[in-house]
Amino acid sequence: MRRNKKELKEPTLINRTRVHVRFSETDAMGVVWHGNYLKFFEDGREAFGREFGLSYTTIYENGYTAPVVDIHCQFKQSLTFGDTIIIETSYHACQAAKLQFTYTVLRERDGLIMATGQSTQVFLNSSNKLELVNPVFLKEWKENLKIL
Repeated sequence: MRRNKKELKEPTLINRTRVHVRFSETDAMGVVWHGNYLKFFEDGREAFGREFGLSYTTIYENGYTAPVVDIHCQFKQSLTFGDTIIIETSYHACQAAKLQFTYTVLRERDGLIMATGQSTQVFLNSSNKLELVNPVFLKEWKENLKIL
């Protein structure tokens, strides 16, 4: 039974980053092992953070961590060693104290969608307690970028 997912708002910010598929990311059949797509999503989140000033370092320096609590990936086509991909990471703003991203992994040479996905991260304070309201630094980040 599928649970109903809330519809995300339109993306507020989008980062595009280019990644080359490494030999170590492929399996014995020569295709990218399915678990590596989650690493591609992580590459996208890190690039997003660098571009828009919300890196894991920034989160940590403000006394928080942001663990992934929900993640989904839908595979469309197989990637192989030597492919170059574009990871589109889209941030979807919300009022809650969480980060919501969607991902589109495209093969650069033909623009074909290889995978799509979605993730949710929450904020834990330095005592590893869940934050139910937006941390001050996140509120300021949203204000500076005119989000919400």
